[in-house]
Amino acid sequence: MDSKTFKGQLKRWNEDKGFGFISSENGKRDVFIHVSALKTMSRRPVVGDMISYQIHTDNDGKNRAVNAKIEGVAAARPSARRKNKNIQNKNNWFYQLFLLLLLISAGFFFYNNIIKEKYLPTTSSSSLTSTSKEELYEESYSCAGKVYCSEMTSCEEAKFYQRNCPGTKMDGDGDGVPCESQWCSW
Repeated sequence: MDSKTFKGQLKRWNEDKGFGFISSENGKRDVFIHVSALKTMSRRPVVGDMISYQIHTDNDGKNRAVNAKIEGVAAARPSARRKNKNIQNKNNWFYQLFLLLLLISAGFFFYNNIIKEKYLPTTSSSSLTSTSKEELYEESYSCAGKVYCSEMTSCEEAKFYQRNCPGTKMDGDGDGVPCESQWCSW
């Protein structure tokens, strides 16, 4: 890259593609300029702007403008943009965490106030006798064609099926305790 600074007028500019050509001081060849060469400027160039630049020769031998500045236009403040972006990222993270906690809270509320009240007894479990616990579990079970221990989800369900449903095959040793090797092993 040539460290010498040149000056020329922007002759053509394609806003959609972000590039154009500068008429060089010596008038020989126009110099290609990409918008990235003007990254420190507060606005994009327009045809007629006077631009100071340095020349970089690409591997294919073509010259292009680098480290360019539009004369009479202030440089942008890059640090202000970065700070705003960092604040936005921090706020976005905080917002996502807030939504996650809100969803978890809603799930606990739904479980505690809807599921528990509808399907589980409201009496405290410490005041129940062992027979009343079984009676409460029986209210939530019904004979649905389950026959084997592998189809059960708890010892209480296995006991319910053994007492109330015909054709079960859960008491292999005939001692009256169903699913001893899976659910009721104590």
